[in-house]
Amino acid sequence: MTEALLANEPVFRVVLFLGSFIAIAAWETLSPRRARAVTRSIRWPSNLGIVALNTALLRVIVPITAVGLAALGETHEWGLLNGLSLGLWTAIIVALVALDLAVYLQHLLFHLVPILWRIHRMHHTDLDFDVTTGARFHPIEILLSMFIKFAVIIALGPPAIAVLLFEVILSSTAMFNHANVNIPLTIDSLLRGILVTPDMHRIHHSVRTSETHSNFGFNLSVWDRLFRTYQAQPIDGHIDMAIGIGDFRAAADLRLDRLLTQPLTGNSGGPMRLGRNHKE
Repeated sequence: MTEALLANEPVFRVVLFLGSFIAIAAWETLSPRRARAVTRSIRWPSNLGIVALNTALLRVIVPITAVGLAALGETHEWGLLNGLSLGLWTAIIVALVALDLAVYLQHLLFHLVPILWRIHRMHHTDLDFDVTTGARFHPIEILLSMFIKFAVIIALGPPAIAVLLFEVILSSTAMFNHANVNIPLTIDSLLRGILVTPDMHRIHHSVRTSETHSNFGFNLSVWDRLFRTYQAQPIDGHIDMAIGIGDFRAAADLRLDRLLTQPLTGNSGGPMRLGRNHKE
């Protein structure tokens, strides 16, 4: 089965992506957490357009996938895990946790370094928060993220199947934790003991700078608690909180051409500073 999944990686990933997207979009329609600030007809063409553009760019610019690189690493015994005598399932679990930590640290880095923040903030300039926000990243960030992921894979030496599982999990959880869905508070409290929930991650998209630089996790919630970047609730409450960045609040800023040029416009928008508590 493992060989079949690896051999059919593109089909497997596309099917799960579309299935997750359709299911979460339907959930948002049937049970939304918040009223939409901007209609889907204005936001979705650009958000989905950037997904299509990023997918095409990766296919053209990057000659190998993360899963392919991991398989190559297994063959040549690159990286830490390939040098340890771990069973397959142990190696998979260790790899999944390590890769999730790497994503958390990368996300933190993109908030700390001013030039990286200019690129990353496009993800934050969406004026609403839903399933499409989870895939709204600037092409430069997508490419940088891929090269960082490649470096982690070479150093870590994870099994190829672990990388495939992580890629699928990350894609699905990114859509889930950006979803505008109504989850009962008791269930949300239980879930966020392990996983990042929509209510937890929505705070990260607040227009308040102190909240923007909190809750960096995508899959596991433990990293925010461990590194003290966790915020339980937004100051203004989930219904009244404003989403986005102060510099980009016009509907025109949601156009695809404006998204691509955002790193070159506006001020820095307040990158994170270690040891400093932001006040509005």
